[in-house]
Amino acid sequence: MISRVDEYLHAVPLSGAVAEQVGPFTLFRSTTVWPYYARPVPGAGVTIKPDDVAVLRSRCEELGIPVSFEWVVDTCPSLGPAAAAAGLSVVEHPLLVLERDQLRPATVEARCEILSADDAVLRQARAVASLAFGDPGTAVGAAGPQERDAKASEVADDLIEAVLDRVRRGVTVSAAAFTDAGMVASGQHQPVGTTTEIVGVGTLPSMRRRGLAAAVTSVLAEHAFANGVDLILLSAETRAVAAVYERVGFHRIGTAAAAE
Repeated sequence: MISRVDEYLHAVPLSGAVAEQVGPFTLFRSTTVWPYYARPVPGAGVTIKPDDVAVLRSRCEELGIPVSFEWVVDTCPSLGPAAAAAGLSVVEHPLLVLERDQLRPATVEARCEILSADDAVLRQARAVASLAFGDPGTAVGAAGPQERDAKASEVADDLIEAVLDRVRRGVTVSAAAFTDAGMVASGQHQPVGTTTEIVGVGTLPSMRRRGLAAAVTSVLAEHAFANGVDLILLSAETRAVAAVYERVGFHRIGTAAAAE
């Protein structure tokens, strides 16, 4: 299971990047508006050293791109210490998975649905996510519908064009929850073959503690399972956030990490 997850995570950047081998790493060079990262090659079984990180850093400097890594700790435990020794900041997150027969759909007093490739709707979804991740955690916060609408007007046109392109190609599937106040939670999944990852699930801070993130996650999972996926993964910001996903059937299988 953990190897399958690692292989998926190595394949999914290719919908928006080209791959270049740099020592024991694959560097994903972005072909779109957001940056990607480097990953250790799945199954290589090598021990990563600070010198390996230095070589990758040098190549990134040549290309003028940020130095960053993402990986599964369970399949490459040496990268974290090597990255830290090389002066990078390392963070770890719970890594969870869900199979079809484990899904426990969440229900809420909100309309939850898959989103079409519509400019205005996807701007709202990006705005919700921006406010959610700008005020991390699960505590109720201040930002609500008014802030969402203001933030939506600030979303860059090139970013929305990139999002629209991904939705049209089917490499990103977006969903959202709506109340009388409009869109209040959003998220996506990114299928590759029979595996997908749920990413970017966020709720307007003022609307937290109502089960909306779990409901959006349920809709995304149901869509994935109805369209040929049989394994879903995600990484949660914290254990408290992981508990949201555990309520719909996810369970932890390991640890995801990032460094920059």
